[in-house]
Amino acid sequence: MRRVPNLSWAALLPLALALSACGLQPMYAGGGSGAVAQGLAAVEVPAIEGKAGWLMRNALVDRLGASSANGGNARYRLDVRLDDRLESLGLLSNDQIGRERRTLRARYQLVDLASGDIVLDATASSDAGIDVVGSEYATIAAENTALENLAHEVADQIVTKLALQIRSAQR
Repeated sequence: MRRVPNLSWAALLPLALALSACGLQPMYAGGGSGAVAQGLAAVEVPAIEGKAGWLMRNALVDRLGASSANGGNARYRLDVRLDDRLESLGLLSNDQIGRERRTLRARYQLVDLASGDIVLDATASSDAGIDVVGSEYATIAAENTALENLAHEVADQIVTKLALQIRSAQR
């Protein structure tokens, strides 16, 4: 009896060779000592106004890997302006609000401290739905939790965009 060659391995070999030559490179090559991680750590985040600003700044500093003081090693400054909105959506038959939507929008600019040039000017936003319940305390707690979650989501979007910008500037 003659053996038939395994076609799945024969078909995958050219695909694997083509994939290795496609030019894809990991964003954070080199880990914490890599170029993108070092570039993100060199971003200074000044104070942002309000409770949402405090949450956003803390989330950004955590994700950038920068210390709050940066030790004078900052190469960039990230200026962020927030728009935090809470809208009533659902109206129940007894004219009470049944649902709210909280939207957090950030307009941010990455400024090169050496030249004063704006390297990146963009926006990021996210929203969350909140059920309004009979307990006012529970509704306020849900609104605050939504704000915290939105700050984390928007910070993730900002840091991703910054990483892409820093990576393209290094090429």
